[in-house]
Amino acid sequence: MPQDLPPTGGYEAVQYRRNLPTRGFRPVWYLVGVGLIMGYGWRQLFKGQRERIELSREKMWARIHLTPVMQAEEDRDQVRRYYADLAREKELLGSQSKPYNSDR
Repeated sequence: MPQDLPPTGGYEAVQYRRNLPTRGFRPVWYLVGVGLIMGYGWRQLFKGQRERIELSREKMWARIHLTPVMQAEEDRDQVRRYYADLAREKELLGSQSKPYNSDR
């Protein structure tokens, strides 16, 4: 029995690759787009951090400058409460009580 041989001139080429058109952009453009978006995000992050630091500095200086005013208001409130307590004590007891029970 004779052996099968290839035809003269050989077999035709086997198409193992599909010739499909490429869809979308080249990968380098996606990389550039992602890089631009990330760069914009980092820029916004740094701007926000700078603004937060500036606002905290402004808040600190506002507190420093408002401390005397707040302290004066607290002092006025304490004096008002002290005299209100004295008046209430005089109303309830008829006279102002002494801090000690004896005069010694």
